[in-house]
Amino acid sequence: MTTFASGTTGSNAKDVLTRDALTVLQPGFTGTTAPDWLLRRLGEGLASVGLFGRNITSPEQLSALTAQLRAERDDVLVAIDEEGGDVTRLEVRTGSSFPGNHALGAVDDVDLTREVASELGRRLAACGVNLNWAPSADVNSDPDNPVIGVRSFGATADLVARHTAAYVTGLQSSGVAACTKHFPGHGDTAIDSHHALPRIDADLPVLMSRELSPFRAAIAAGSRAVMSAHILVPALDPDHPATLSHKVLTDLLRGELGYDGLIVTDGMEMQAIAGTYGIERGSVLAIAAGADAICVGGGLADDETVRRLRDALVSAVHSGELPEERLADAAERVRSLARWTAAASAAETETRGDPEVGLRAARRAVRLTGTGDFTPLTEAPYVAAFTPVANFAVGDETPWGVAAELSRLLPGTETGSFAGEGAGMAALAAAGRRRIVAVVRDEHRHPWMTSALDSVLRSRPDTIVVEMGVPQAPTRGALHIATHGAARVCGVAAAEVIAGE
Repeated sequence: MTTFASGTTGSNAKDVLTRDALTVLQPGFTGTTAPDWLLRRLGEGLASVGLFGRNITSPEQLSALTAQLRAERDDVLVAIDEEGGDVTRLEVRTGSSFPGNHALGAVDDVDLTREVASELGRRLAACGVNLNWAPSADVNSDPDNPVIGVRSFGATADLVARHTAAYVTGLQSSGVAACTKHFPGHGDTAIDSHHALPRIDADLPVLMSRELSPFRAAIAAGSRAVMSAHILVPALDPDHPATLSHKVLTDLLRGELGYDGLIVTDGMEMQAIAGTYGIERGSVLAIAAGADAICVGGGLADDETVRRLRDALVSAVHSGELPEERLADAAERVRSLARWTAAASAAETETRGDPEVGLRAARRAVRLTGTGDFTPLTEAPYVAAFTPVANFAVGDETPWGVAAELSRLLPGTETGSFAGEGAGMAALAAAGRRRIVAVVRDEHRHPWMTSALDSVLRSRPDTIVVEMGVPQAPTRGALHIATHGAARVCGVAAAEVIAGE
């Protein structure tokens, strides 16, 4: 078992520099047990590990994995991208037991948001996870945003700010550090930073009142970490994306907003950085700009990546491009968060959570509209899921919809997935004479989906429509159900309405 503290290990300055370079990395890996290279790097100074859906099969397996990591380094930060809702890693194969931010914002009960975050944190802590890359504090001001959407609490700054603060408080009450993202705000973008570099052209007063308001609330609530966004905001820095901007990370976040916690980058392998600067160059620039931890591993997850980034940071110090004091400061901030999580874990007493809080919240988030009186179904319907391409953060391996729960409530329910031109006619043909439940996800962003739904409703006006994304399109159908997210519990709540439960 290894524990490192700043300035207490290493025989010379070279060892300290190399260890600090490893300390600021947050890599991922493949598999459900820790590979030998990762355990070796933990012994050499690596202080953080990032987990994704590929690493998790069950709570028991996850607990064994985190125990394996801590047997090598007892103060390791084990991070995860667990937002609940559409973005889940704990329940990637079944769908989340917690509704996402948009559903919580629709309910607009900050006590409920705090409860949900606390229960989620309790489950993470029970599995040995102590840093969560959540919540998203982005104001979804552009309804066509391809990457945020239901990951946001809503479209207004005040709503997002109060729920961000509640979420941070609830999550950290369980001993799990919150990492509020994506600073300075990813909500007003029309490009996914996984694929290219987005740009926000809002002027400074708008940014200050809209984008930054939730981050001020998160800082006031004591968020232990903040994640930067790979976005260009000319009003703040016309030359560098936020992750690489001294003006954004040091002058604004540290200076003007007074934030003193850990600054984590979004994934450096995302094309907004990798496709423009490269991950090695980007990582050096990020640390120099004020970031403290380099998140990498969603796509790149091997020892070679860790070695390349470590060597790039060490070389940048030797060349004078990266001040050694800045790297040492970043490494110490990582260790400081590790000390906080250890103390929070030790102080945490065994408390009984509410395993049903997620379902209660999902039920409260459902909104119903319709063209007439609705009678719950008593016979098995046909569920036509109009399925868009999932964004990278959500992934396409997590099931969504209402078919699974309707099959339990109305045995014999059949389902099909449709996309693209002709999807509506194909769904009608597959449904036959069965009552149709048409399930959509962000219909307003997909013209083909609107066309498909139009085709179905022209022939079958008694169709029930379930919108599991951001409800922006006009409500239609004999019954229109807005769930404000596609988590498993959101599907359960919608199916209960359809079947009269």
